[in-house]
Amino acid sequence: MLVEALEGELVRLRPIRAEDADAMWESVTDPEGRRLTGTTREFTRAEIDEWCATVAGEVGRVDLAVTAGGSDEYLGEIVLSSIDRVARSAELRLAMRPGYRGRGYGTEAIQLMLGLAFETLGLHRVGLEVLATNARAQSLYENLGFAVEGRRRDAAHDGERYVDVIVMGILDEEFRALDA
Repeated sequence: MLVEALEGELVRLRPIRAEDADAMWESVTDPEGRRLTGTTREFTRAEIDEWCATVAGEVGRVDLAVTAGGSDEYLGEIVLSSIDRVARSAELRLAMRPGYRGRGYGTEAIQLMLGLAFETLGLHRVGLEVLATNARAQSLYENLGFAVEGRRRDAAHDGERYVDVIVMGILDEEFRALDA
């Protein structure tokens, strides 16, 4: 699904492009990022190159690069996937490059993406999953209005051990109440 750009005070979200492949490769090969997200799949450089060159045209999802400070540099990505127009739901994922985590970019990127989801796309629910061991991310999501909906026991591997996955979600009326 093609989205041109979303502008915030701190970040600008724009479509992912072929030129982002080097930065995305840094993200998908970062051991700490992989551990925090429970990523176990190994990607090839060719897969990342192809993905960055073609993802903007994918149906049922919105993949945007997080940029900041007037620069067009890829700092991370935010994704709405599994967009279901009938159920009016989608899944959210955020991944920041090493060195750009914990700076507030992700917070505003999520707020912008939720605005797109609820105000532009007319969705009713946006969900996500976070590892139980990633307390910082879980706290961020809760502060943005996401509620814990459940737990999938030992559903992921953080590089050292099995960990629970926390299922979270936010509904359109909950999002709108945050602005009230």
